[in-house]
Amino acid sequence: MPKSIFRIINFITVGLLLSACGSPTAGEVAGKPEVITTVGMIADVAQNVAGRCATVVPLMGPGTDPHTYRASARDSRTLGSTDLILYSGYALEGEFGELLGRIGEGRPTLAVAEAAIPRAEIIATDSKYGVDPHVWMDVASWGRIADVTARSLSELVPNCAARMRRNAAAYRRQLGALDGWVRESIASIPEEQRILVTAHDAFGYYARAYGLEVAGIQGVSTASEAAISDIRSTVDTVVARRVPAIFVESSVNGRTIQAVQQAAADRGVETRVGGQLYSDAMGEAGTKDGTYIGMIVHNTRAITQALGGTAPPLPTGLRAWAERWGVTS
Repeated sequence: MPKSIFRIINFITVGLLLSACGSPTAGEVAGKPEVITTVGMIADVAQNVAGRCATVVPLMGPGTDPHTYRASARDSRTLGSTDLILYSGYALEGEFGELLGRIGEGRPTLAVAEAAIPRAEIIATDSKYGVDPHVWMDVASWGRIADVTARSLSELVPNCAARMRRNAAAYRRQLGALDGWVRESIASIPEEQRILVTAHDAFGYYARAYGLEVAGIQGVSTASEAAISDIRSTVDTVVARRVPAIFVESSVNGRTIQAVQQAAADRGVETRVGGQLYSDAMGEAGTKDGTYIGMIVHNTRAITQALGGTAPPLPTGLRAWAERWGVTS
């Protein structure tokens, strides 16, 4: 079918779905542009930058795995009517990311990680896509998307451009404080215990930035099941290194971690589950863990404590965030 005909059909379908819906979007009600993001980590940055100048809505909520996400009819309607689409790129969204250009054809679409973070800084892998997409695990790197997001939003709301630049700068200062706190926290872990065992390889950037060794049972994508050899290899590492704690993830089934724990015990090494980490999705909306800063704080405290370190109090640069969410230390 010619592409021109496909586009016509797509827009007719979108129009019919919108008519059936019968009510305007939140952005239209408020008279503000609506921005749709894929993952919550992008949405949180965009909302901090936009402030009251735009409505930001993530497609993928808590516990959603972006590697295996499939677009629904509702997604097609939403993407077809929004003012701006923000996604990560670097293969995070898998085949859905490849479809975004076609679904959002005719409206602004930006891969924020690809626009902000040079390819030379991206970790290469032997996965299907050849790269590790989990760039938000390095706080300093992820902070760069604030500026490209501000520029993109400014094209939608020019009268808010100066305000959004200030918002982006303020948010990056918070992330600078967060980055230093994470570094100090991980440095408190005894050096021989700085090994992070998780359900899948989502913490490569975190490990590189903050001085950890990482061992994920699955590769960087969860699109395929972990092999028996992957579990055996992880068990060998846990046993050889006497790893004190291993971690489940909120968006990945925990059965492989349980298998590693049991197999290590069978070989005489007791390792406990150190907690649940947020990897490909944040916590529940409306909670501190449902923010990017909260996600990183939660992960860092869990990792530091379980591996034998002590996280220091949050820095003054995060005071505003802490007061907003009632975090006392």
